[in-house]
Amino acid sequence: MEDSPTRKDNGMTRMTPSEAFVETMVAHGVDTIFGIMGSAFMDAMDIFEPAGIELVPVVHEQGAAHMADGFSRVSGRHGVVIGQNGPGISNCVTAIAAAYWAHSPVVVVTPETGTMGIGLGGFQEANQLPMFEEFTKYQGHVNNEHRMAELTGRCFDRALSEMGPTQLNIPRDRFYGDIDVEIPAPQRLDRGPGGERTLNEAAELLAGASFPVMVAGGGVVMGDAVAETVALAERLGCPVVNSYLHNDSFPASHPLWCGPLGYQGSKAAMRLISRADVVLALGTRLGPFGTLPQHDMDYWPNEAKVIQVDADNKMLGLVKRIDVGICGDAGAAATALLQRLEGRELACDATRVQRAAEIADDKADWEAELDDWIHETDDFSVDMIKQATEEHYNWMHPRQVLRELEAAMPERVMVSTDIGNINSVANSYLRFEEPRSFFAAMSWGNCGYALPTIIGAKKAAPDRPAVAYAGDGAWAMSMVETMTAVRHNIPVTAVVFHNRQWGAEKKNQVDFYGRRFVAGELDGGEDWSEVARAMGADGVRVNELEEVGPALTKAIDAQMNGGRTTVIEAMCTMELGDPFRKDALKRPTRHLDKYEDYV
Repeated sequence: MEDSPTRKDNGMTRMTPSEAFVETMVAHGVDTIFGIMGSAFMDAMDIFEPAGIELVPVVHEQGAAHMADGFSRVSGRHGVVIGQNGPGISNCVTAIAAAYWAHSPVVVVTPETGTMGIGLGGFQEANQLPMFEEFTKYQGHVNNEHRMAELTGRCFDRALSEMGPTQLNIPRDRFYGDIDVEIPAPQRLDRGPGGERTLNEAAELLAGASFPVMVAGGGVVMGDAVAETVALAERLGCPVVNSYLHNDSFPASHPLWCGPLGYQGSKAAMRLISRADVVLALGTRLGPFGTLPQHDMDYWPNEAKVIQVDADNKMLGLVKRIDVGICGDAGAAATALLQRLEGRELACDATRVQRAAEIADDKADWEAELDDWIHETDDFSVDMIKQATEEHYNWMHPRQVLRELEAAMPERVMVSTDIGNINSVANSYLRFEEPRSFFAAMSWGNCGYALPTIIGAKKAAPDRPAVAYAGDGAWAMSMVETMTAVRHNIPVTAVVFHNRQWGAEKKNQVDFYGRRFVAGELDGGEDWSEVARAMGADGVRVNELEEVGPALTKAIDAQMNGGRTTVIEAMCTMELGDPFRKDALKRPTRHLDKYEDYV
């Protein structure tokens, strides 16, 4: 927008608060906002288009916030979500929590009841700041319209500097009036590698390590530091494992890549890190769920020296005992460590050839195991497989479907996964060559995440193939955003694993509650491919294994060349993978006679 002719000599410009709000977003490079229109911010919304900002209307505000998260995680820029005060804003809370645990710089703009009505119990009135207090890094409240540009700018600055969501709360009457404003310039931090002392201590530990292992975390992705990470790993000749749900933090084709830790991760990664004498945790908080025992392996090397690098000093040593904590940018720290190691004789140089052989052998063993692991072998799953042969369709084993999808994935693909049993098993099968390719709900673990997030990702990177994985339970929570993809020409591909159950929780009923299934069944005869067609997308139901790869290939072609959204409904058996947390439940005890059979 052009400057007002009432610009004053002191650099201030006469404008409305709505104009100040919009101009500040423009200064921060905002060109896309996700949300649902509402009267609470209509004065500002009226000038989005001439400012070069597109409002992408969604079906539900939770979907809008997930889209903002996906947009941010792919682009590295702000994701912005807005909605009507009260219920429109409260609908965003779950998705902002997911963005918080993904460290996404999402700004949630929350128009509020007008100042003269606050506290009177009026229409759509709510105290909106406490809703987001736990899941935002900063909350700005526009208590006076003269502060509109200041507080808007601060929310956008803090989202990037604090690496997480911020909230801009604006009473609806604060959009109106006439104010003199100077639009603040964006502030951008120049993150460094960390302190000299800790970098030197870390370099000494690495120089003396005979079997170093690197954990490449989300900080590597967010810091665009894959090249620096690869260079340091190659100097050390060390195995590199991905932190949980950051499978895109190191290229899967690299000989040093070993796969992800954590739930349903790589046995090769777990075996290799268990042998480490020094662990370099680069850009990761080493979250508790991502380092728990898995596959009956307690793999964390408790006797190893641990170096942790994180841009947030509060994460250092929070979950795991560490020996050196470096508060710094992952890429800058990797470069600084590499400089300190160059030209030195390292203890690991003597074992480089042997270590490379161990890496190759462990990876080959794991790949062979995945090839043979075509179905689950616990008693319940075997029973379900036997029953499935009597069904009308030849139900497919989930692991076989995941392997076929893996083989058919196109180059530069982006994949989002929902929470759930099959989606979690997918952690073993998702491999990427570049960062900003894999999106999951992280520690928040909410259902309904995958589809709207991949729509946001596709909006940010329309030249990249975009695929969402969801189980039939989670799919039903957000499938209506298929209409958003169709209506606004943001084509994506969704794979729905139709196994007719809440699998992750049902596994607990198998293991702990005598197969007494309560509220876990989803067998209502739904045809999700038909529902997709009703929403304007292409729908395909697949029940033969040899159809899986071609179906994905065709859907990607329709997405990239035809601008079509496709829902692939994969008909799967009811077998179940390992539970999320084997330590989370106990065998039941009962004291009342009427419950004596429920032990």
